Amino acid sequence: MNTNGSARPAPASGPVDPLAARREDAGAPEVDVFLTGTVFLDIIFTGLDHAPVRGTESWASGMGSSPGGVANMATALSRLGLRTSLAAAFGDDVYGDYCWESLSDNEGIDLTPSHRARGWHSPVTMSMAYEGERTMISHGHEAPQPCVSVGERPRSRACVTSLAPGRLENWARQAHAEDSLIFADVGWDETGAWDPDTLADLSFCHAFLPNSTEALHYTRTETPEQAVRALAELVPIAVVTKGSGGAVAIDSISGETADVPSLRVEALDPTGAGDVFVAGFTAGTLAGWPLADRLAFANLTAGLSVQHFGGSLSAPGWREVAAWWQYATRCGGQAEEVMRRYRFLDDLLPPVNFEGSLRRATPTIGFRAS
Repeated sequence: MNTNGSARPAPASGPVDPLAARREDAGAPEVDVFLTGTVFLDIIFTGLDHAPVRGTESWASGMGSSPGGVANMATALSRLGLRTSLAAAFGDDVYGDYCWESLSDNEGIDLTPSHRARGWHSPVTMSMAYEGERTMISHGHEAPQPCVSVGERPRSRACVTSLAPGRLENWARQAHAEDSLIFADVGWDETGAWDPDTLADLSFCHAFLPNSTEALHYTRTETPEQAVRALAELVPIAVVTKGSGGAVAIDSISGETADVPSLRVEALDPTGAGDVFVAGFTAGTLAGWPLADRLAFANLTAGLSVQHFGGSLSAPGWREVAAWWQYATRCGGQAEEVMRRYRFLDDLLPPVNFEGSLRRATPTIGFRAS
C-alpha cells in the first residue's frame, strides 16, 4: 500500500470507458475529474427493525465499512470509468490506512495530491439504516487543508466542487482559467437565509446541479421548472433534481432542454444518491451525450445506488448498469417508454456478460494477511 502521496493516475476502471473516443485528443489531460474535500470512515449498520431505543442494546444483521465524505463522489466517478484524482488529508491511524488503500488500490483513484496528516485521527461516521431512512452520528476534528495548489493539482478535463458564499477556492478559479469544466452543487443552508450571493461564483462553472429544495430557495421560485430557467441565466448548464420525480435541465450551449422522470425502484437508503447523480451526469457531459441521455443515465445510476445501503458502498459500476439493461431487454419489466429512453445503452455496452462482482464493502476495517 502506498501512503506517501505518490499514487499514479490509474487507467479508466471497469469494462466501459465513456471517454474512449476522446482519449487521443492532442493535449488532453490524463486526469478526467479532480475534486477535494474531507474523507470520513463510514461504518454502516443495516437490518435494524426499528430506531435505537434509549437504554437498550440493538443488534444489526448487517454491517459494512467504507470511505465516506468526499470519497462517495470520487468512488462514483471512478466506477463509471472516469480517471479521478482526489486531494484530501488522511489520518495516520489505521482508519486512514484503510481509507487510503480502499480508494487507491481498490477503486483506482489517484491520490497524488493527497497527504497523510501526522497526529490527526480520521473522522468517523456511523450510519444506522432502518425503515428506508438512516440516522448518522459523526465525530472528528477540523481536517488539515490538503494544500491544493497549481503545482500539486493535476490538469483535468473537469472538477467537482460545492458552492458557498464568497468561498470558491483559488484552485477552482485556476482550473477554470485552464479550461477545466467546473461542475458544482451546493450544500444545505442551516441558517435558512439562502443567500443569493452563494450563486455569484456560477460565472466560473460549467454546470450547476442543486436539488429542487435548494434551487427553489436560492431562486425564489415556486417550481423546479421555474428554478432551472432562472439558473440557466447564470450558468451554461443548469440541472435541478426532483428526487423521485427525476430531473429537469437546460443546456444553453447546445440549446437543449430535457425533463426526464426517475426510475421506479425500491429505495433502501438514499445516502450518496446525489453524488452518484452528479457523477453520472458528469460522465455523460464529458462524453458529449445529448442532454436527455445524460439525465436518463444520471437517474439510472442514482436509482441503482438507492437500492443498496451506504454512500460509496452503493455507487454502481458499469457491470451493474449492464446487468440492469440486460435484464430489462431479456426479461422485461420496464415500460416501452423506459426502453426507448435507455436504448442509447446499446451503443455503450459490449454485447457480452460482465464477469466478476463489484466489491462493495468489508465487514471489518480490514483483514490482515496471514
